[in-house]
Amino acid sequence: MRVLFFYSFILFSIYSNGQSGRNISKIDSLIQLSKDHSIPFNDRMHYAKSSLELAEQLKANSLILKARKNLSLLSFEVDDYDAFKSLNRTNLELASRLKDSLEIASAYQNIAQSYYYENINDSAYFYYSKAIKIYDKLSSEESKAYILMTISDIQETEKDYISSEENAIAALKLFETFPKSQYNLQQLYMLNNLLGIISLKLGHYDESLEYHNRAESINADINNGFFNEIYTINNKAFVYRKQNNYDKALELYQGLVDIKDEYNDADPTFFPLVIDNLAYTKFVANHSDHEAIENLFKKAYRISDSIDDDLTKLPISIDLSKFYLQQKKSDSALKYVNISYKIAKETSSNEILLDALKVLSKLKEGEEGKAYLNEYIRLSDSLLNVERNVRNKFARIELETEELEEENEKISQQRMWLLIISAALLGTFLFLYIILTQRAKNKELQFEKDQQKANEEIYNLMLSQQDKVDEARANEKKRISEELHDGILGRLFGTRLSLDSLNFSEGKEAINNRATYIKELMSIENDIRKVSHDLNTDFVSGSGFMDIVSELIEKQTAAYQLKSSFNYTDDINWEGVPNKTKINIYRIIQESLQNIYKHANANDVKISIQLKNNVICLSIVDDGDGFDVNKSKKGIGLKNINSRVKEVNGKADFNSTLKEGTEVSITIPYKN
Repeated sequence: MRVLFFYSFILFSIYSNGQSGRNISKIDSLIQLSKDHSIPFNDRMHYAKSSLELAEQLKANSLILKARKNLSLLSFEVDDYDAFKSLNRTNLELASRLKDSLEIASAYQNIAQSYYYENINDSAYFYYSKAIKIYDKLSSEESKAYILMTISDIQETEKDYISSEENAIAALKLFETFPKSQYNLQQLYMLNNLLGIISLKLGHYDESLEYHNRAESINADINNGFFNEIYTINNKAFVYRKQNNYDKALELYQGLVDIKDEYNDADPTFFPLVIDNLAYTKFVANHSDHEAIENLFKKAYRISDSIDDDLTKLPISIDLSKFYLQQKKSDSALKYVNISYKIAKETSSNEILLDALKVLSKLKEGEEGKAYLNEYIRLSDSLLNVERNVRNKFARIELETEELEEENEKISQQRMWLLIISAALLGTFLFLYIILTQRAKNKELQFEKDQQKANEEIYNLMLSQQDKVDEARANEKKRISEELHDGILGRLFGTRLSLDSLNFSEGKEAINNRATYIKELMSIENDIRKVSHDLNTDFVSGSGFMDIVSELIEKQTAAYQLKSSFNYTDDINWEGVPNKTKINIYRIIQESLQNIYKHANANDVKISIQLKNNVICLSIVDDGDGFDVNKSKKGIGLKNINSRVKEVNGKADFNSTLKEGTEVSITIPYKN
């Protein structure tokens, strides 16, 4: 009994729109074309392969599974079982990676189906067992019911009747809960028919008839159930014959003979078997019309020979040999038993082979007859062992499957623990990284705090220096005021009085006196010029910051043994420049000089502060070794300078040539 039925389970990924959506629609269209039986098979195969290629280009796993499964079904149509298994094994690997239980079960079922149709029952049973366990977990009752029915058929074929009956009943109970569709009714019919056959093999004839009657009742609701009906009648007749109810058996067989024209064209093998069964029933019922029985047997044999069907000829030839043996027509019996013996050997029909050996042992005398009898005994014992081993084989397959699943479970647990340990280690490393990063941030915050403190100290120093400058300016003004008041003005006053007194004098002495006072006026003029010069060289408002910077440059270059020059413009109002900007300019120059001393091996440094287009331009040039700007961008010195420039919304450029020196150009917005 071989029933072709596949459940296709499709996982379909939904994409938004655009090209992906069009490609998905194209894949579906190609798959539908491949299923159109009005199209030549080669074209259908081309469409199926194209759909798989497009799905693989999209790398859409659900579409790949769907397209590959569709392609495998086309291979199955032409009995290319190797391609069918290969495609489903590939699907099994992909589904396993995706942990798609439904597609894993479907692949197992398809592989099992291929072995089932190749009559490799142990492999079919193995893969069906794996599939049904997944379907059971997924509560996929329809798939489970179908597999139970197929496993039952395998076990019946292998003569494991008890297990076959258990699985058939389990499948029957499931199908009885499903809607009464034509497909489900057909499965119910086949299960009852199978249970009727199993009960017959177990010697439970009444139960066998009950199942066949149920099958017949179910078949009444099946469309086009004619062939189900005639096969059931034939099966029931066989059971009645086993019960020695020959009249009922003959009635049923004769009824099948009477409607020969309704089925003979569709199944030409059935009619000769019905005639053979009719003749054999009359034979075992001890009907006296031997000639009529012989004619029925010969008619059945002629028809089977004309259609050249050995499987039909086999039971007819063995029945004929038994008939002729009973009639003591040894030559005819030997002729037909040799035919059945040969065909049974070729087709591995062991039950009929046993019958043939028994007949041969009776027909042959002496050692040859004993040889056939011994062969009969050996084959019978062998078949008994095979039946026992079959039951053990299925139990072993079940056990090995469970052990394999347990092993897979252990591997899964080991993988899970490995993942847990890996996650724990990763978490530990992440925790350590966070701690180290936090410490680095804390250090950075502390550094910024120290920088802020240093900036405040510099600011206070600048304020203190400014106070000193202001105090010096006040003292200088006081000194000049006193000098003007007490010195120059007093002398001018005295000279003026003396000159006034000379207005009334004449003569050489008066002339000499005037000359003396003129010289005094010249001396006073020089004193005034000196005071004026001192005023011109005094601090102007806002010039204090440049003095602080000049002092910084002088002290640091002297300490670093560098030659230096410092040029700056007078048109920057430093009192209007924010203290934050001045502090950062101060620290940039300080940092640059330190860098030059530590790294540049320079002899000379030139520093310039100019105002261009409302931008303060600070330039620091040295004649040192220079450096690769791209490789040194992450140095702490350059990072500090960049950080300070960024604080005041400025821009820093570093231009350096190896062996020629370095220029640091900094521009800072200036608002007056």
